[in-house]
Amino acid sequence: MNSSFYEPTADTLTLQLPPQGSASPPSSSPAPSTTSNSSESTYHGKRNRLQPVNAKYVVPIVVFIGMLISTCIYLRVRKPRKYFENEAKVDDEIRQLESSQFDLDIIRVATNNFSDANKLGQGGFGPVYKGTIFNEQVVAVKRLCRNSGQGDIEFKNEVLLMSRLHHRNLVRLLGFCFESEERLLIYEFLPNKSLDNFIFDHIGRAHLDWKKRYSIIKGIVRGLLYLHEDSQQRIIHRDLKLSNILLDDDMNPKISDFGFARLFNVDQTQFNASKIAGTFGYMAPEYARHGKLSMKLDVFSFGVIMLEIVSGLKNGGVRDGENVEHLLSFAWKNWRKGRTDNIIDPTLNNAFRDEMARCIHIGLLCVQEKAADRPTMASVVLMLDSHSFTLPVPLQPAYFMKNSCSSVIQFSRCSSMKTGSNEQKSFCADASTNGASISSLYPR
Repeated sequence: MNSSFYEPTADTLTLQLPPQGSASPPSSSPAPSTTSNSSESTYHGKRNRLQPVNAKYVVPIVVFIGMLISTCIYLRVRKPRKYFENEAKVDDEIRQLESSQFDLDIIRVATNNFSDANKLGQGGFGPVYKGTIFNEQVVAVKRLCRNSGQGDIEFKNEVLLMSRLHHRNLVRLLGFCFESEERLLIYEFLPNKSLDNFIFDHIGRAHLDWKKRYSIIKGIVRGLLYLHEDSQQRIIHRDLKLSNILLDDDMNPKISDFGFARLFNVDQTQFNASKIAGTFGYMAPEYARHGKLSMKLDVFSFGVIMLEIVSGLKNGGVRDGENVEHLLSFAWKNWRKGRTDNIIDPTLNNAFRDEMARCIHIGLLCVQEKAADRPTMASVVLMLDSHSFTLPVPLQPAYFMKNSCSSVIQFSRCSSMKTGSNEQKSFCADASTNGASISSLYPR
């Protein structure tokens, strides 16, 4: 005998319907029995049996549906939950720097609501605005642009790094703003802007005699040496270029823009980067082609900067008569033939020719094809400070062009990228024509 899933009550008892053709309900009929045998009723002369609900069928169905719903919810939110947990962890690290946080309303007032009149320029991160905060201090506000290619990762990276770095040749981070969709970095204001505004400008370069240029070179070297060896953490900048060297009132250089910077373990010599970030033309070949990252990447970038400062020429292309070639090729060819005068900026004083030629020599050592052939920044300091130090002979530099071309050369990075069909697809990225930082997200 089957037992019911529940005990019957008054409203669950079997309803006795009248026989077919009955004129009135059986009001005087005896009360229906509450036993299990009374689970039958007649309707239009047909006998129906009400089936009791059985627990052995209901429970498994309920459990199965519950498990199915739980699985769907888990699969739907698993990845986003992991992402947001990581984001929250980094956000907490930033929000611990309470003394460095600025109110968004304060920054809006300081920059006149980010007006074009206060705009200082446009970088890879986004626009930069001049502002005056409550204590009458003039600041530079970098505002993350949604279409910049840089996002929260670069923003947080710069905040966390710059809050720990303090050196006179590094730009000083005063604070940040992290509200709603706004990502703002508040830096000290440097009125003379970036070094490229002087070196690549016919009028501006006249304000930089050799003594001042040599002082700028040494200041950049000190800043890099601090990042590589003297700070609490070893750091690779990854995007060193003239536009990221800012100048203060006294024309002292300060390295800026640490959005792509990477921490390096003390016992590490190199590792493979998950993505390529930086500016083509300043990238070392092993990094641009294969993603191999080491301190020698910054050394290579510094070598290009050194040659640009001495020559006043951009690294993208140098016109020699009717031919145009890359600056590294142009410098090495003329240096090897003893024609350093062809490399040196003609606006500079001839009295310091030997010192200029030595800087060209050091610059060529820094842009060698193989990372092992490049000096460390500590060695560069020694080379600059001690003129009695014998310099090794540089080999042919990276990106050397054997044949000159009649048009501007834009050297490229080519790497192999596997497609779904296991074929090797060549991916080439031309040198950045506007000097803006790029970030290649292709797998290596």
